[in-house]
Amino acid sequence: MARVVIIGAGFAGHTAALYLGAQLGKRHTITVVNRYDYFGFVPSWVWVGVGHMRPEQTTIPLKPVYDRMHVNFVQGRVTEVHPDEQYVTVAPHHQGQPERLDYDYLLIATGPKLNFAATPGLGPAEGNTVSICTLDHAIEARDSYLEHVKRLEKGERLRFVVGTGHPGATCQGAALEYISNIHKDLVRRRVRNRAELIYLSNEAALGDFGVGGLTARHKGQLLASEDFIKAVYKEYGIEWHVQRGVHKVDDRHILWEDYAGHYGETAYDFAMLIPQFTGQPIRYLGQDGSDIADKLVMPNGLVKVDAIYGLDYATLRNQPDAWPATYQNPTYPNIFAAGIAFAPPGPISAPHITPNGTAITATAPRTGMIAGIIGRITALNIAEMITSGTMHHRERMTEMFAACIASMGDSLWDGEAATIIMYPVVPDHRRYPNGTGRDLFVTHMELGTSGAWMKRMVHETFMHKFRARPGWQIIPE
Repeated sequence: MARVVIIGAGFAGHTAALYLGAQLGKRHTITVVNRYDYFGFVPSWVWVGVGHMRPEQTTIPLKPVYDRMHVNFVQGRVTEVHPDEQYVTVAPHHQGQPERLDYDYLLIATGPKLNFAATPGLGPAEGNTVSICTLDHAIEARDSYLEHVKRLEKGERLRFVVGTGHPGATCQGAALEYISNIHKDLVRRRVRNRAELIYLSNEAALGDFGVGGLTARHKGQLLASEDFIKAVYKEYGIEWHVQRGVHKVDDRHILWEDYAGHYGETAYDFAMLIPQFTGQPIRYLGQDGSDIADKLVMPNGLVKVDAIYGLDYATLRNQPDAWPATYQNPTYPNIFAAGIAFAPPGPISAPHITPNGTAITATAPRTGMIAGIIGRITALNIAEMITSGTMHHRERMTEMFAACIASMGDSLWDGEAATIIMYPVVPDHRRYPNGTGRDLFVTHMELGTSGAWMKRMVHETFMHKFRARPGWQIIPE
């Protein structure tokens, strides 16, 4: 009987757990370790952050689902991985002695460490800004936001700044959604004229999203994502400042450096800034207790997989096979990584170094649908290795389709959403030598109320179906 341990129950780990439970759960031991006892539907936390959705509407208890799927659940935090002896050490959620979990196969799907400390003054715990990266953060952001709304209603004029809080941050789409939902909410409350909204980002251009931007056909013409998002922000009256890497935040100002190496600051009353994402602080130990992290993770803590690391950007851009296909660690073939936990071979967007030597580059996104797809691939390969000793499932991000529905107000009557489809996620300039590296027949961008309906439908369908039938698969075959 094989033992599989999955660290993390986000989109990647949770998807993997459902596939493994369905295929192996009755004959083998599948165990998920997660610090929370619920699955959180992260895309809807943007609505929690403006007070338009109750937190409990975005979560599903994990244990009842896993019980029905023949998957064990341990609430806690993995602190050590012992790959030579094939076990992990778990600090339980409730006070108690660390527990040992043995495995034959390990999937690391932890999601990121929110590295607020990389930017002094950033973050809700010890800093001056809010976040919507966890459910607790989204609730705190909501409370702070609504306090600022009260000030607007009393006649004050305030500045809201939303974006990225580190030169190497990712997840710009969440920031775009949040500032757009703030705009819509303030319009509904009839106080929008008293609020200045500023989008502050490390992107090379508006609409870059860490994927080098998009180009799609729209009404017979090519449309760039930069022009697409600019049109939205102009209509909404949102000011944008890109090519800026935040290096410090005090209680009134966001301090940044721009592409040209100039230093400046942006005053704010309310700020939500996405932090740098790094790997979780897990110790990787050899049989003698020595540190063997260099065999498993990059210096930033993200897990090494079957990518080609160390290529310069120009080479990486023209070598799609440098991106991982199986997400398997090269030193320990029974260890896989999925979602944000795996280390990409480099950025998708062109990197930039300022004259001062500061790297300001949007990191490659690996969230949402991308994380779910990789979770499925790793689960199917683990299942095959257990049953046949081989594996056949492969999908690089240079071959991967992804869709995103960016909410711009949750109303089904006058809300909007930007529906963005890209194929592939990472441009393949060999296969698509059209200057974009993507299939222009598939890649698409559209804004409208229909997108708002789709966004709500995704939320409601997922939450209802998942509660009703735990075996429902997040990412269909």
